[in-house]
Amino acid sequence: MRNTIIAILALLLPLSQAAHAADATGAPATPPAPIVFFDIAGPDAAKLHAFYAGNFGWDIDAGNLIKTPNLAGALRQDPAEKVLYIGVPDLDAAIQKVTASGGEVVTPKIAIPAGRFVLFKDPAGNRMGLFEAKTP
Repeated sequence: MRNTIIAILALLLPLSQAAHAADATGAPATPPAPIVFFDIAGPDAAKLHAFYAGNFGWDIDAGNLIKTPNLAGALRQDPAEKVLYIGVPDLDAAIQKVTASGGEVVTPKIAIPAGRFVLFKDPAGNRMGLFEAKTP
């Protein structure tokens, strides 16, 4: 699972660099945090592959990396769940905000070539990801 997530998040660098953009005055912009990646897990990844490719026309490669017109993702062979990864300009600040507002970080910070990420649970128990891209 970790290797699949790392490979996919490496694809996110160009998509999440918008989080580091500046406004016309050069001051950092603070747009809403975008969803930059997703993964879908289930006990039979081959069945998921056939389901999503067949029903939605998604391009899914042999490593279960998904390309849709607007967002990249991955399929995992794990217990059923979906994880959305939110692009943030400062992972440490985002972790502080998440934990201060009732969220719980459930993985250590994981460094990958494109940046770093963590998984967290929201107050309802949904697992989500925070992803900070490396600055160019």
